[in-house]
Amino acid sequence: MFNLVHFLLFVLHHLLQAQALTLPQDISALKAFKSSIKQSSIPSWSCLASWDFSDDPCAVPHRTRFICGVSCSPDATRITQITLDPIGYSGQLTPLISQLSQLTTLDLSDNYFFGRIPSSISSLRNLQTLTLTSNSFSGSIPDSVTALKSLETLDLSHNALSGKLPKSLNSLTSLKRLDLSYNKLTGFLPKLPFNLLELALKANSLSGYVSKSTFDGLTRLEVVELSDNSFSGTLGAWFFLLPSLQQVDLANNSFTHVEISKPAGGNSDLVAVNLGFNKIEGNLPASFADYPMLSSLSLRYNRLRGAIPLGYSKKKSLRRLFLDGNFLIGTPPAEFFAGDTEVTGSLGDNCLRGCPANSQLCSPRQKSYAICKRAYSGKP
Repeated sequence: MFNLVHFLLFVLHHLLQAQALTLPQDISALKAFKSSIKQSSIPSWSCLASWDFSDDPCAVPHRTRFICGVSCSPDATRITQITLDPIGYSGQLTPLISQLSQLTTLDLSDNYFFGRIPSSISSLRNLQTLTLTSNSFSGSIPDSVTALKSLETLDLSHNALSGKLPKSLNSLTSLKRLDLSYNKLTGFLPKLPFNLLELALKANSLSGYVSKSTFDGLTRLEVVELSDNSFSGTLGAWFFLLPSLQQVDLANNSFTHVEISKPAGGNSDLVAVNLGFNKIEGNLPASFADYPMLSSLSLRYNRLRGAIPLGYSKKKSLRRLFLDGNFLIGTPPAEFFAGDTEVTGSLGDNCLRGCPANSQLCSPRQKSYAICKRAYSGKP
């Protein structure tokens, strides 16, 4: 019986090999893709070097040709994935990529592709993952990318993309992860896709307000990273009440106010908040102490005043607290300096009194009396 099973598998294997016949339009598109890459950037041992079109791309087994970088459908007729090895291929992404209509994954990350992302990419209606991170793509993000209704991951980070975000970004109804960080994008945030789990737009030149309408209906959103942009105005209380929110990084912007409300029913998954290096005025938001899982909070280098809310020191989940670089007054809660405390961070560079010099939390030293007096309109 054992030998019979092996014989049948052997026959099936060779039948598949004999019948493997990649659709001609897919072969044509693969040839165009390879020819658009500089030959001098294709090492002899690389995946692309093994793309020898004297053999069928979907033929099995892959002994010496098409050994990596490309995958096929189960019936060996269509190309379904292009995932290049990150070894420095240099070239442009051919518009003929659109012929690969069954492509589900296109991953060219960590290479030296340059030029524009072709608008014809909208023809890849089955595409689920588009990862072009860490290349040199330039120009704007084509509006046609919003036609990719099956897209779940879009990562164009670490390129030289410019211009505004596509207005109809919210039409990407399957999108779960969006990363456009480290580009040169400008303008406002459009309405976001409602199934989004992770949003990363760090280190661009985006501006304007973070409005409720932009995030309306995003009940699954867990991670928001908008640091190193030019967002301004007031961050409304609605933001931290997004039901699935866990991590927030809005550092290095120009926010002037932040509103915090207690979470509904005392329930929230919020774990980490970074609002450092903004222009936030007013008192420290006491309601952050009401978020049960909050373990990391940074409001460093803003324009905050008043005393440190006692609730911060009573909060057992809080492990990292950075409030340095503000104009906080009063005596910091004694609980921060108890022998069994596990809080790390900094309360330095404020106007606090009685911050123990031997505590790491009190480093760097407090502002001078003259600076603090001037900050409070001459009142000590």
